[in-house]
Amino acid sequence: MLEVLYHDEFFIAINKPHGLLVHQSPIARNAEEFAVQLLRDQLGKRVNPVHRLDRKTAGVLFFAFEKETTRLMQQLFENKQVVKKYIALIRGYAPPEMTINHPLINDKGVTQEAITYFKTIQQFELALPHGKHATSRYSLVEATLETGRMHQLRKHFAHIFHPIIGDRPHGCNKQNKLWLENFQMNTMLLHAESVEFVHPVSNEKVFVSAEKSREFNRVLKILKGRD
Repeated sequence: MLEVLYHDEFFIAINKPHGLLVHQSPIARNAEEFAVQLLRDQLGKRVNPVHRLDRKTAGVLFFAFEKETTRLMQQLFENKQVVKKYIALIRGYAPPEMTINHPLINDKGVTQEAITYFKTIQQFELALPHGKHATSRYSLVEATLETGRMHQLRKHFAHIFHPIIGDRPHGCNKQNKLWLENFQMNTMLLHAESVEFVHPVSNEKVFVSAEKSREFNRVLKILKGRD
């Protein structure tokens, strides 16, 4: 059963698990379960996703029940009236804060403006050799999207040479192998932590947050020396 984070007569939000597609996609024809289908069956009513999360990204995902409220919510996202915050574990020691302004090319070959702001929350060092380095270093960061392009965070962090741990194909194969072989971890460590907006019907402020997955928390315990 999907974890429900928010529910009113117009919208519902869930904590989407890692590995679950939002809906059917031609790029993942082998998938048999989708968030739309599971939530529809759980509630016994139709739901419409108002934004998207990558299959490998867990966290807050919003749906609407009717066409008109779907349109209203999508309009908020398009007009940048929704604040979405993400938590990611990335390779290396990242700057304390940074704005990444780097255009991305979509699947139709069109170049689009893409802007990400992030700040570093905590840094870690593991006594595990990585390439020519005697240890492995990581940063836990909080990121906010000013634009919402496909795989934006994954591509932007790779662009500044701080790829997200567990990401494929934009991540670091050596780091992914290190985590798999030493800790049996092959999850992409990107979490949609919160969504904040003004409700398009009631005009009330809505803030919804989701707890990180067990695997993400397990990794943080390892990094903090508690595992």
